[in-house]
Amino acid sequence: MSSPKRAAKAKTAAKAAAIKSRPRPSARPVPNLTASNAGAVLANGASAEAKRLAATLERSIVDGKLDLVAEDALQALIAAACRVYTARREAGEEFTPVSRNSISATDVMVTASGLLRAVDLAVFELGMWQNWTGR
Repeated sequence: MSSPKRAAKAKTAAKAAAIKSRPRPSARPVPNLTASNAGAVLANGASAEAKRLAATLERSIVDGKLDLVAEDALQALIAAACRVYTARREAGEEFTPVSRNSISATDVMVTASGLLRAVDLAVFELGMWQNWTGR
């Protein structure tokens, strides 16, 4: 007869094996995945997902479904996009956060004002920072 600890470990191991053996419906086969191109393939997948999300959000605006994404999810999305953009710029890449004429000046002003307010900065401080850094 086995001890209760040994029986619990065996039960946990059996559950783990059952979970591993289940087919994963969300798993998509990745063609020609090698160690050398794995990063590029995964990045392309993330880019495609980001473009799909952007299209879904654009459609929700047209359809008047402005609450399609919860407030906290939208905040997390904008924060992550800001951090990725900053990291890429600091790594030496030079591109604007949005393509020319992809959004209106009003969209930029409202968002920029909200971003500054969220971190308790004034436009004056932004101007000073731009002068100091040359950005």
